[in-house]
Amino acid sequence: MQNGVTLPPDFTLLQVVPELETGGAEQTTIDVAHAVVRIGGKALVATRGGRMAARLEADGARLAQMPVQTKNPLVMLGNAARLVDLIRREKVSIVHARSRSPAFSALWAAQVTGTPFVATYHGVYNAKSQLKRWYNAVMTRGDLVIANSDYTRDHVLAEHHLDPAKIVSIPRGVDLKRFNPSWVTPERIQALRETWRLDVRDRRTKLLLAGRLTRIKGHLLIVEAARRMKAEGRDDFLIIFAGDDQGRTEYRHEVENAIVQAGLTDQVRIVGHCDDMPAAYQICDIAMLPTTKPESFGRTAVEPQVMGKPVLASDHGGTTETVVSGETGWLVKVDDPDAWAQAMTKAIDMGPPRLAAMGQAAANRARRLYSVDAMCEATLAAYAQVLAARRSGSNA
Repeated sequence: MQNGVTLPPDFTLLQVVPELETGGAEQTTIDVAHAVVRIGGKALVATRGGRMAARLEADGARLAQMPVQTKNPLVMLGNAARLVDLIRREKVSIVHARSRSPAFSALWAAQVTGTPFVATYHGVYNAKSQLKRWYNAVMTRGDLVIANSDYTRDHVLAEHHLDPAKIVSIPRGVDLKRFNPSWVTPERIQALRETWRLDVRDRRTKLLLAGRLTRIKGHLLIVEAARRMKAEGRDDFLIIFAGDDQGRTEYRHEVENAIVQAGLTDQVRIVGHCDDMPAAYQICDIAMLPTTKPESFGRTAVEPQVMGKPVLASDHGGTTETVVSGETGWLVKVDDPDAWAQAMTKAIDMGPPRLAAMGQAAANRARRLYSVDAMCEATLAAYAQVLAARRSGSNA
């Protein structure tokens, strides 16, 4: 039991996620697995593996390594057979899929074994053909769909004409213990400063864009906005891109070349993957999420707010729910370098005291609405609902 949520004493959860490298879906997988372990249940994760696997297992969850990231139909059939064996051997209570391609194997295995199936829509999957719409719809063919924001829920209802009773919105949660400014020691901050080659005497306003190096995250947009700011005589800022290119070396080189061509090698820095995001947010003054396509939730807009940092975010998708423009940050016109240059300039000109006040308002709101405990409690309640509906023979 967690805060009134009752699950069977032998409850076993199997989550299926392509890999555990980095990202919001992956972090949510770990958070929910740990919540199940805390209430005395068993938590299994079928995945290819990745750098976050050690964190999964540290608190008692178990890894079932298999190539579920594949889109090869023959390998997917093999995965389905492996999952059937796992479900039967471990007496799995619920199968929870978190991505489309592994969802096919997971759904087949759940149907063969008569196990309840839940899927989380972690992103807004666009479909330009009936085939793609059919492919996306695998996430809606189980007992219950979890959407990671109201924005995502509205999209699923419009796209798949799902019964509203079969979908629930559960926003992603942030670990308020991990993301707690008072727990970030000076030694951690200093270690990250040294890794990023940041001089403690550098008083420039620091803006952090955290997220994997992919085109939709808006790195090139920010480089162009920064170029326009510098052309206006502005050089009192440092922009940090923290994230892994995950093999996208061509895009990384494109961003690096854009920085050089714009004459911004002293204003924009690519620092790679960061394992200590709480310290990263402590180092920065402002966080940014300039996505050119809508984020279904936008974890990197919420985490900095929890840490007391205001956020500049694109005015679309889930960030319109998590950022209150003018109060906890600013919503900026999508893919518009002029708008971003103006917004960044306005934020810098506010100065440390006013930025800190806005950050405190952001922290108060984000900690109330987006805690990992609230997310996990709602997810366990959804599992209990599915199990109860199965027992009564009705829909979830």
